[in-house]
Amino acid sequence: MHDDRELIEARLRRVLDERIRPAIYPESVPLEVSVWNAPDEPVPVAEGLAATPEPIEVGRLWGAPWGTSWFTVSGTVPAEWAGRTVEAILDLGFDENKPGFQCEGLVYRPDGTPVKGLNPRNQWVRVGSPVEGGEEVRLHIEAASNPVILDYHPFLPTNMGEKETAGTDPLYLLTRMDLAVFDETVWQLVMDLEVLGELMHELPADGARRWELLRALGRALDAVDLQDVGGTAAAARAELAGVLSTPAVPSAHRISAVGHAHIDSAWLWPLRETVRKVARTTSNMTALLEDEPEFIFAMSQAQQWAWVKEHRPEVWAKVTKAVATGRFVPAGGMWVESDTNMPGSEAMARQFVHGKRFFIDEFGVDNEEVWLPDTFGFAAGLPQIIKAAGSKRLLTQKISWSQTNTFPHHTFLWEGIDGTRIFTHFPPVDTYNCSMQGRELAHAARNFKDKGVARHSLAPTGWGDGGGGTTREMVAKAARVRDLEGSPAVTWETPAEFFAKAEAEYRNPPVWTGELYLELHRATLTSQAKTKQGNRHSEALLREAELWAATAAVRAGAAYPYAELDRLWKTVLLHQFHDILPGSSIAWVHREARRTYEVVAGELNAIIDAAQRALAGDPSGGTLVFNGAPHARHGVPAGGATRPALPRATDARAREGGGYVLEDGAVRVEIDGRGLVVSAYDLTAGRETVAPGRAANLLQIHPDFPNKWDAWDVDEFYRNTVTDLTEADEVGLEDGTVVVRRSFGASSVTQRLTLSEGRLEIGTEVDWHETEKFLKLAFPFDVHADRYASESQYGHSYRATHTNTSWEAAKFEACNHRFVHVAEPGWGVAVVNDSTYGHDVTRTVEDGGTVTTLRVSLLRAPRFPDPETDQGVHVFRHALVPGAEIGDAVREGWSINQPERRVPGDAEVEPLVAVDDDAVVVTAVKLADDESGDVIVRFHESRGGRARATLRAGFPVAEVVTTDLLERPTGEPRRPEEALSLALKPFELVTLRLKRA
Repeated sequence: MHDDRELIEARLRRVLDERIRPAIYPESVPLEVSVWNAPDEPVPVAEGLAATPEPIEVGRLWGAPWGTSWFTVSGTVPAEWAGRTVEAILDLGFDENKPGFQCEGLVYRPDGTPVKGLNPRNQWVRVGSPVEGGEEVRLHIEAASNPVILDYHPFLPTNMGEKETAGTDPLYLLTRMDLAVFDETVWQLVMDLEVLGELMHELPADGARRWELLRALGRALDAVDLQDVGGTAAAARAELAGVLSTPAVPSAHRISAVGHAHIDSAWLWPLRETVRKVARTTSNMTALLEDEPEFIFAMSQAQQWAWVKEHRPEVWAKVTKAVATGRFVPAGGMWVESDTNMPGSEAMARQFVHGKRFFIDEFGVDNEEVWLPDTFGFAAGLPQIIKAAGSKRLLTQKISWSQTNTFPHHTFLWEGIDGTRIFTHFPPVDTYNCSMQGRELAHAARNFKDKGVARHSLAPTGWGDGGGGTTREMVAKAARVRDLEGSPAVTWETPAEFFAKAEAEYRNPPVWTGELYLELHRATLTSQAKTKQGNRHSEALLREAELWAATAAVRAGAAYPYAELDRLWKTVLLHQFHDILPGSSIAWVHREARRTYEVVAGELNAIIDAAQRALAGDPSGGTLVFNGAPHARHGVPAGGATRPALPRATDARAREGGGYVLEDGAVRVEIDGRGLVVSAYDLTAGRETVAPGRAANLLQIHPDFPNKWDAWDVDEFYRNTVTDLTEADEVGLEDGTVVVRRSFGASSVTQRLTLSEGRLEIGTEVDWHETEKFLKLAFPFDVHADRYASESQYGHSYRATHTNTSWEAAKFEACNHRFVHVAEPGWGVAVVNDSTYGHDVTRTVEDGGTVTTLRVSLLRAPRFPDPETDQGVHVFRHALVPGAEIGDAVREGWSINQPERRVPGDAEVEPLVAVDDDAVVVTAVKLADDESGDVIVRFHESRGGRARATLRAGFPVAEVVTTDLLERPTGEPRRPEEALSLALKPFELVTLRLKRA
C-alpha cells in the first residue's frame, strides 16, 4: 500500500481547524452588552451588580491595566432553538495560549449566584439543555483586565507590574458576546479526532496500531460532509467507534489523573488578584464536578481556601458542598505552597500546623500528602517536618526542570538529615498543567524511570499558574483513554488513592538521601533582598513574641495574644509562597510585602515589649538584658533576663603599613589600608583564618544577565567576569570600629567592622543602583575541606567544595540559613548572617596549600519581572567566627538573629524551660494553640550527633506528653520528675506539651 500518512495527517489538521471545530456552534445571535468600570480597586459583588452600566459594542477596547469591569449581557433564546442545547459564548478578548495570564472573568446570575469562571480556554456558559425557546438570559461578568507580563517575547522589562506605572490605556478587545447553539455530537467528534490524532502521532510509524488509527481517521473524514458537518458528525463518529473501543494492553502504564489548578498565590499579579483567581477557578471546578460524575479535583494551599471563605461566601457554599462528596479534595496540608529552602525551622513547621489545622477544622480532613509541584528545590530537613506533622507522602514536579542532571527516579523514598524517609513521587508527565494531550500521556509512559517494578504515575490535570483548572475537554479526553490500546490507561483518582496504589506496588523503592536540589532558579536565594530580610526578621520576632508572651502568661498572669499571633504567623507564612519569598514576583507584590513586614514587625515588637514590661519589675531599678536566643550569653540564660556580665574589652590600634588591628584576647584581626581583612588570627589555636596572600571581606561584582528567567536564574558563566572592589574612598576608626567607605558604578557601600567576643562583626550598608549585576562578599579561608556545612531546618547539611561530578558542579549557588561552616579536622571557621541565603563555596590549590573560599550573595539587579529590583539602600549583618566548631556556628548564628533586648527593670526572669546541653536547641516556647494554658516546647539536636540532656521547667508541671507539630499526643503522658532526661539522635526533632500544675 502507498504511504499516504502525511497526506491524511495534514487533511485531519485542516478539516478540524476550518470545518469541524467551527461547527460546534452552528448558529448564534448577539447579546446586548453594557459595562461599568470600577473606579479603582475591585468592589464587592453586590456593588458591582448594583452599578449602572453603559452600552458597549463588540469590537471595542476595554480594561485599563489591573482594572475591573462589570459587564452585563442580556438576550432572548430564539424560539426556533427549542429542544437544543444553548450556551453563551463570552470572549473578553482572550488569547487561547495564555490561560491564567491575561484577562479573566467570573460570571454571576442577577441574584449574585456565581456560575463559573471565564478564561481563554473556558469561554462558555450553559444556558439550557434543552431550551424551550424564548428564555430571557441575563448574566453579569466581573472581568479583570490583568496585563500580560510574560508575553510571547518573555523576560522583557515592563512597567506593567506596578499599578502606578502601568498606565491607563485599555488592553483588551471585546471579541464575542453571543448566544449559540451547542452541537454536542460535533463536539464529541472533535474529541474523538483529537484523541486519536494525538495518539497516532506518538505511536511508532512502523507499528500496526498507528496505521489502524490512520485508516479509521481517513474513513471518518470521508464520512463528514463539509457543508453539513452537524448532519454527518454521527456517521463520522461511527467510523471511529471500533478503534476507540480497543482496550489497552495489560502492561500499559497507569496514570491517576487529578484535577488541578496550580494557582500562584502571587506572581505576575498581586495578592488581591489571587483572591479572585481562586474564586473563578473554584466556581469552574464545582460546576464541572456537577456535570462529570467521574471527575476528581484537588486544591492545595489552605490560605486560598480561607480567601474563598472570607471573600466569596457564595462560592464557599458550593465548595463545601463539593468537598462533602469526596470529589473536591483538600490537598497538601500547608498554608501555602511555600518555598522550602529559605523558611526557617519553625516557619516550615507552622506551614503544616496552620495548613493541616484549617482542613481538619473546616472539613475533618487530615490528609497525608504534601503537594508542592512548583517549589524550587527541597531542603534536606523537610522529611522529618513532614513526618512530625502527621504526613508521609510528597508530590512535586519542578525537579524535572533541572538543567544539568536528570533525576534517576520518579517514585522513591526521600531521606532527610535525621534519617526520616518520605514516600515521594515526581509525575513523569513533567508538567503540573497536564491537558490530557496525547504527547503528554505518551511522554509520561516513556519517561517513567521505574518501569519493570512500578507502573503507576500521577498527572495533575488542568490549566494552572494563573488558575483556570480542568476543562470539559480534558475530562472528555480522559474518558477516551481510560482503556485504549496504545495509550496509558487514565483514571480520575484522589492523591490518596494514587499514593496507596503506588506504595502497594512498589514495596522497596530506591532511596535518595539529602536535599532535592533544583539545578535552576538559583538566584531566587538572592533576588529582592528586602523581602528576604523581612521574612528572616519576622521569623525571629515571632519566636521572641511567643517566648516572652508565654513567659509573661505563666510568670505574671498576662493575657496570651493567641489571635494576634495566629494572624501574624499566617501573614508571614503567606509571604513565604514560592514566588514571593524567592523574589520572582512583580513590583506590586514586593512593594506590598515590604509594607506588610513593617506592620508585622511593629505588632510583634509591641507584643514583646508588653510581655517584657510585665516581667521586668520596677523600671527604676536598673536595666535587665532579655536573651531570646536558645543559648546563654554574657551570663544571661537562654529565655531569661538578668544583668549581664561585661564583655571582653577589644583593643583597636593602627596597623603598620596602613589600616588597623583589632584584638580581644581570642582573635587578632588585621584590616589593611584598603579596608580588607588580611588576617584573622585565632590566638587560642595559634591558627590563621585568611589564606596567605588573600583578603577577606572582599566585595566582588559580576555581570548578571542569564539566558532567561531573570529574577530566578543566575547562569554559571557569570563567574567568568569579576571585578574586585578593592579601592576605598575612606578607611577610618570610630569608637573601636573600623569604618570603610567605597563607591563603584552608580552605587556606594559603607562597612563597619567590629571585633567582639572572638567574632568579627561586619555591617554592610549598600546604596545599590546597578543594573544586571551580582554583588558578593568573599572570604578565602586557609582551610583544606572537601565539604562544608550550611544550616537548614532543624539542623544542617553538607555539600562538596569540589566538582568531581556534574551533580556537585551544578550546585554553584546554594542556600544556607544562619551559618556556613568550613572545617578541617581540629579547626574550623564560620560565617553567620542575619538575613542572607545565597552563597557559593569553591576551593583552589595555591603554592601547595588549599584555599576554600566562601562567598556570600548580597544583591542582584534583574529587570524582569520587576525592572527596579533591589534599587536603594540595604543593610546586612555578618560575622566571621575563627576557630568555630559546628556548635559555635549554631550558637553564633542564633546570636546574630536574636539580639539581646535591654529593658528597664529590677526583676530577674527565670527561663520557662532550660536545657543543660547547648547541642539541644529550643526553637519554640509557647502556649498551646488550644488555649488550655499548657506550655509547648520544641527542640532538636543541632550538631548531627547524639545528645543527652536534661530539661527543667521553671514552673510546676502536672504532666508531660510528646506531641506532633499540631500539638496532638504521640506518646503516653508522663508524670514529670524535677528534671526530664532527654536522649536525642542526630538532628532529632521533639515537641513536648507541659501541662501546668
